[in-house]
Amino acid sequence: MTEGMTSGTAGATGSPLRVGLVGYGLAGSVFHAPLIAATDGLVLDTVVTSNPERQAQARASFGDGIRFVATPDELWPLADELDLIVIASPNKTHVPIATAALKAGLPVVVDKPIAGTAAEARELAALAEERGLLLSVFQNRRWDNDFLTLRSLIADGELGSLGDVWRFESRFERWRPQPKGGWRESGDPEEIGGLLYDLGSHVVDQALVLFGPAVSVYAESDVRRAGAAADDDTFIAITHASGVRSHLYVSATAAQLGPRFRVLGSKAGYVKYGLDPQEAVLREGTIPAAGEPWGVEPESMWGRIGSGESPLTGGGRPVETLPGAYPAYYAAVAAALRGTGENPVTAEQAAAALDVLEAARRSARDGVTVTL
Repeated sequence: MTEGMTSGTAGATGSPLRVGLVGYGLAGSVFHAPLIAATDGLVLDTVVTSNPERQAQARASFGDGIRFVATPDELWPLADELDLIVIASPNKTHVPIATAALKAGLPVVVDKPIAGTAAEARELAALAEERGLLLSVFQNRRWDNDFLTLRSLIADGELGSLGDVWRFESRFERWRPQPKGGWRESGDPEEIGGLLYDLGSHVVDQALVLFGPAVSVYAESDVRRAGAAADDDTFIAITHASGVRSHLYVSATAAQLGPRFRVLGSKAGYVKYGLDPQEAVLREGTIPAAGEPWGVEPESMWGRIGSGESPLTGGGRPVETLPGAYPAYYAAVAAALRGTGENPVTAEQAAAALDVLEAARRSARDGVTVTL
């Protein structure tokens, strides 16, 4: 069986697919649980958390019918009662929990990064293939409004509105001069923390989706803030096999934020400021609802396309930003589980991004350009 199929654990056609969610911190409570609840054909069945406050939060948001277990190991005896496991726990737990779930016969969604190394990601992919189970990676920013708009501009017409793209600049920058602490900012390599593997997972994945495989990687990575232990200011340069060069910036130390995207092509350039609004709305507790506007931003935030003039002084023409579409990820997962669609983000694709992240880490450490 192919990776887009299950081995019979999915519910009968027409009945909801029952989801077990591992972890109810930021990722579980803000992203996964609301998007699962919003997806026709999925139901949040069991949440893994031993924290009473988080249990109460989940009940308040999604009803008293949710079951709770304290550890992932308590899920495996329930395998016949579940159709999908979603892993939203700390990065270092992704591989062991995904391995256990697949061995229990359960399809899996893993938050990014799927693993600390590309080799581990490929081992998980091989296990899923062997078991005939879905293994998908939550790369939600493939459904950001600006990314969807840029893909449309590139695909539009014979060469697209931009022509041949020469350089792609992508910034995911924040101003957080004081470290927040926790495992994401830990210097312990086992935690798989730092911005390279956090926000870097997003910008690298987007670059590979847009412009294809990487052939070389150069990176600079720093720890800028007092008290910080993991990289908080990183730059990655990718040369793609297509000839496009991607310049990617992730930072928690940007006192002035640059454009989210700046794309330069043979016919025109596209500049877009500001982050997709979906995360902010999800953090407020809003759940996507059918028929209601979602992922829409005001005209004042639209990007501009043109040539020879700065968008900051009104150069170029505004381009309406397509609505963001995070709910589309879990809708695609549900379709893949039922055999009516494809896996939206494969483990092999995640492994390719990890190849770049590992090369970037080596490049920054050794001061070299790494050929893939």
